[in-house]
Amino acid sequence: MTEITHRTVAVNGIDLHLAESGPADGPVVLLLHGFPECWYSWRHQLAALGAAGFRVVAPDQRGYGRSDAPAAVEDYSILHLVGDAVGVLDAVGAERAVVVGHDWGAPVAWHTALLRPDRVRGVAALSVPHLPRTAGPPTPLMARRFGERFYQLWFQEPGPADAELAADPRRSLRRILTGIGGAGPLVVPPGGGFLDTLDDRPELPDWLTDDDLDVYVAEFARHGFTGGLNWYRNLDRNHALTAAWHGAPITPPALYLAGDRDTVVAGIGLDALTATLRRTCTDLREARLLPGCGHWTQQERAAEVDAALVAFATDPDRYSPT
Repeated sequence: MTEITHRTVAVNGIDLHLAESGPADGPVVLLLHGFPECWYSWRHQLAALGAAGFRVVAPDQRGYGRSDAPAAVEDYSILHLVGDAVGVLDAVGAERAVVVGHDWGAPVAWHTALLRPDRVRGVAALSVPHLPRTAGPPTPLMARRFGERFYQLWFQEPGPADAELAADPRRSLRRILTGIGGAGPLVVPPGGGFLDTLDDRPELPDWLTDDDLDVYVAEFARHGFTGGLNWYRNLDRNHALTAAWHGAPITPPALYLAGDRDTVVAGIGLDALTATLRRTCTDLREARLLPGCGHWTQQERAAEVDAALVAFATDPDRYSPT
């Protein structure tokens, strides 16, 4: 087994916890988790990439796990998050890295490649594709498309979602990790909460154990869910902050993987996804949908994701679909 080590580094005025594996002199792969996750979401990739000779770094991003959780909502903008990613590369002495993100980590990976292509050998995203920047802020667009009770809009008000998820963290994490399907947008019912949008499955899937849940519960005991929810509360702020990059392409080699049962891409075919990604990425090496896979890509299909990331990180410029 590849050893996973842990330490804390000072980055952009806060402390970030890092999980690391692989040789100290190996090419760096930076793994960025999503909501509601932590470094542990990458446990399989930390082992596989480390064993393949890469120096693998998986931080708890700001607001999560053992990392600091600033109190101000505005401290979770995309510029802060990209700054953290670059700061982690500085902390581990990496001039360039392959940057990988899942769920909310995917936009951070995409924007790291967009804003700092000099630091990115290649960018890989799981679940969330990079979309062209819209002409206007995203929350009014979401309201028109999905209604005012779309879950990302319901998250905007500090308080209700925070309290709902914190009331029983184990139930919340279990429900989110097992109940997100591919049926369509998650819309909070009147008088209900976010968890009411999810299936309530009596048994854990084969990729998630009670021991895994124990780890997540322990990590979320430190800060609760507010830090992660604050990422959603910066959607319109992020749009304003990135105005200077409107229409700018992502130039590093890019890889995209998602499950065909992932609610993020429900009803969108591979051809449409690929065409959209080619509008924003000048060097898309592959876009792939994994049959039967849901939202938690790197946990549900660890072996396939491991193989793709090892091949991509070995030489992003020469990577081609297998």
